[in-house]
Amino acid sequence: MEINFEHKPVMLNEVLSGLNINPDGIYIDCTLGGGGHSEKILEKLSNNGLLIGLDKDSDAINFTTNKLASKYSNFKSFHVDFKDVQEVIDYLDLYNKLDGVLIDLGVSSYQLDTAERGFSFRFDGPLDMRMNKQQSFSAYNVVNEYSYEELCRIMFEYGEEEFAKQIAKNIINKRQISPIKTTKELSSIIESSMPARVVFKRGGADKKVFQAIRIEVNGELDRLYETVELLVNNLKSGGRMAVLTFHSLEDRIIKKAFKDLSTGCICPPKTPICICGHKQVAKLVTKKPLVASSEEQNYNSRSTCAKLRIIEKI
Repeated sequence: MEINFEHKPVMLNEVLSGLNINPDGIYIDCTLGGGGHSEKILEKLSNNGLLIGLDKDSDAINFTTNKLASKYSNFKSFHVDFKDVQEVIDYLDLYNKLDGVLIDLGVSSYQLDTAERGFSFRFDGPLDMRMNKQQSFSAYNVVNEYSYEELCRIMFEYGEEEFAKQIAKNIINKRQISPIKTTKELSSIIESSMPARVVFKRGGADKKVFQAIRIEVNGELDRLYETVELLVNNLKSGGRMAVLTFHSLEDRIIKKAFKDLSTGCICPPKTPICICGHKQVAKLVTKKPLVASSEEQNYNSRSTCAKLRIIEKI
């Protein structure tokens, strides 16, 4: 199967402007994907600059490294989950040397549009949803092995699905007859668990449940706060981090991390002297998240729910 990671990078101009590229700087793209953002950053770097691309999807790393390494000598890539970025910082001795970091938390177009990856309810494929194909745990394990309570929890917590209880009940009933193996089988169960009017009104009635399972399979929210904190602490003074989020759970974590990093003393207001020891290490560049322009939303539907937050090390 030919792999093609071509896609439209979300909020490209806003990201590049927000990062305030230093031509001789060192940058990390934590979620390389098809390299849409990375290639434009590389175009702005001199030969003294460096861009490091990370991705836990081997297809992404292989495809995009082949595409960019042949054109840019100042590009390095690593097949690693960005939450393990400390390994790369240690290996390249980048302590407090970063000029900028980009984290794009969206699922790539390739992953969504490739049926064999099992991310989308629009295509029939195996229940997979693994961003890292080397891991054994997949959507199949969640759907066929989680208890009723666990299924309800992830659908409520990660998908905010109001019909979670009925969907979980029907999943349990179906898998007692035979395992649920494909995205279409799961979609059918989800839609049969809702009133027809809700299915019609939502359009993508399965979206919340697929999102919840995907987050669970890939641990997308695990260590996110801690990784953002680590990366900001390794920026140079004046270095910037830009984070693109695509659902409220991610954005809530990023908002809190940025708020904590940009706040000094957190003692109660009437405390005469600071006893908390909390220090401000950064300042907000965007007090409210940026959203895609109406023009971009018209030609790139995946930008409609995107939010961009930017912070600068002091």
